[in-house]
Parts: sequence; C-alpha cells; structure tokens
Amino acid sequence: MSEGKLRRTPLFEAHVALGGKMVPFAGWEMPVQYTAGVVEEHVCVRERVGLFDVSHMGEIEVRGARTEAFLDRVTCNAVTQLSDGQAQYTALPNEQGGVIDDIIIYRHSGEHFLLCVNASNAERDFEWLKEQEEDGAEVTNVSDRYAQIAVQGPQAFALLHELFQEDLSASIEPFHFASRVFEEHEVLIARTGYTGEQGVEIFVAPSDAVALWNALLQRGEAFGVLPCGLGARDSLRLEVCYPLHGHELSPEVSAIESGLGWIVKPAKKGDFIGRSVLEAQKKEGALRKLVGFFVEDRGIVREETPLFVDGKEVGVVTSGTKTPTVGKLTGKALGLALVQREHGEMGQMLTAQVRGKELACRIEKTPFYRAS
Repeated sequence: MSEGKLRRTPLFEAHVALGGKMVPFAGWEMPVQYTAGVVEEHVCVRERVGLFDVSHMGEIEVRGARTEAFLDRVTCNAVTQLSDGQAQYTALPNEQGGVIDDIIIYRHSGEHFLLCVNASNAERDFEWLKEQEEDGAEVTNVSDRYAQIAVQGPQAFALLHELFQEDLSASIEPFHFASRVFEEHEVLIARTGYTGEQGVEIFVAPSDAVALWNALLQRGEAFGVLPCGLGARDSLRLEVCYPLHGHELSPEVSAIESGLGWIVKPAKKGDFIGRSVLEAQKKEGALRKLVGFFVEDRGIVREETPLFVDGKEVGVVTSGTKTPTVGKLTGKALGLALVQREHGEMGQMLTAQVRGKELACRIEKTPFYRAS
C-alpha cells in the first residue's frame, strides 16, 4: 500500500452499491451517509435500528501468564475486576495522565484479552503497547483478522433474534460478549455500542462480513433498518456525550479533565501509568473540566471555537452541532467544551465568537439524551 492511500473495509463495495457517500476518515475510505441522509439515519437508530460498518476500528490481542497484570498497569480502569466474557471501557494514559486512546477490553480468560482501539490510533496504540511489553504478556496486532458491524437501536435485538434465533438481550448482559455461529462461522457478539441505544457490535472474519451485512439488511427490512454512516454515528454519540478521541480526548488532556474520572480506579488497583497525576486530580480536582452546553442564540458553535466569560477566554469547544433528536426537542444547538474549572458550573453563561458574532451558551446537565 503506497503512502497516503486510503484503506477500504470488506464492505466498501456494499456501501457504494447502497449509495454511500465515501469520505476519508482516519486513513480509511468510509461512508459518511447514504441516500436517506444523516438526519434520517440518526432518527432510525433512535426509533428503529441502524447498521454501522466499524471495521476500521483496530484490534490488539494480548496473551500470556502476565496479561492481566500487564493490562492493569497500562490502563486506568481495574482490569482485575473483569470476569471471563466481560468487557470494560477504559483508557491508555501517558505519564502526564493524558489519554493516548480510549479503548474497550474484552476478557476471554486471564491469559487472553482482546482490545478494540480507535482507527486513528490503531498503529500508535500497538507500537506504544509493544514498548511497554513485558515477559508473559505478548502484544499482537490482529486488526486484519476482524471486520466489525454495529447493530444499534430499540429494535436491534428483535432483528438479531431473526438472524440468530435467540434472545441475545437475555443471554448477553450489557458489556459482556459471547461467541455465536453465523453460516457455520464463529462470530463474537459484544453488547457494546457508541449510540446510547440498545445493541451489539459483531466481530466477524473479513471474508464473512458481506454475507452478515446483507443478512442483517434483509432480515431488518421488517424493522425499518437503514445503513448508517459516520455523520449519524457522530451526532448520536454527541447527544449521549460519549467522547471522541481528537476532540474530547487527547494525550494533552488528562482523563479527569476529559470527564473519564469514573473509569480511573486507583483504589482498586496497584501502580499504573499516570497514576500520580490522575489520583491527585481525582482527589483535588483538575484545572479544567469537560462540560455540555446549549447555544441560547440562533446558530451552531463548532469545535475549536474559543469561549469567553466577561471578555476573558476560559475554554474551547471540543464538539458542536445541532443534533436531530435533541435539536427537535429543544430547538437548540449543543456541544461539549473544555473549560476552566471555576467557570464550569451548571448554568454558567459563556460567549462564543462565531464569524464575528457573539453567541450565548449555557452550561447544561449531561447527557443531553437518555434512551427510554
């Protein structure tokens, strides 16, 4: 592959056939939307069920007698609390407490774990983990072994029942995973997702991805299924305030500042990378905090827009748009921002400067949306 050439998932031709608008994303050529459009795809996931190709995500396997201890040292959550078949949301911190990446860990056994990492960080995560590697914990990049399809929405488990002839909502608990068989091939079904709705993410061999995708589309017709792109994925995650690396998360912003204090567990583990910084910030508070806001004036406040209080810059927007569900309910655009702690209280008014205009923003309770 020549330098700069975009990679394609096994579903690329299927996306094109469905009218997918393909765009560069994290080194991949991915669908940002299909013919229905971002708004309809978003609404479909909130009200029915949508499919996402997330095969661009990276997978890293760690095996060996010291795998559990190794992962507990390089992540901020408590890996030792996991049981076989359980998943955990966590992060890879650096020595300054910044977030190298936010990841999900899947425990097959005490000596076998699978990590799902962000597409934009897959190579960097692997290289960093290899640098930390120790005897008894072998790190392997297995991204080429997997494609991934996310099935998300209130009708997700009804659709999955049609395909697997099983109520997976009863047999797989949230943040757990299990192996099942699709057309005589093993797939890994994880009850995780990035939309705030019910659903799963299915790890499948690349050679079986098209057959699984087509089967889900065909069986899903009765449930109003739609293929969904990156645009809807972003608006859905923003409504439920799930962070996005490169926006809310970065190596320069600590896990506490980024709102990930709930997965930093120093009391439940031994030493880990970044512990001294994160433990102190968890106890004493960080200088900055991630907040949610509504735009009180007409307009949208996008990422990287500075925010002011009484003419003094106090923060910056990390993500911002007008989302289909919350926007329809409130009539307002919304966003997330990293602000100085003293200006991060509920109800605080902030001023955003957008194209020479000042827009009033009010800090609000998050998440903006919860599934019923």
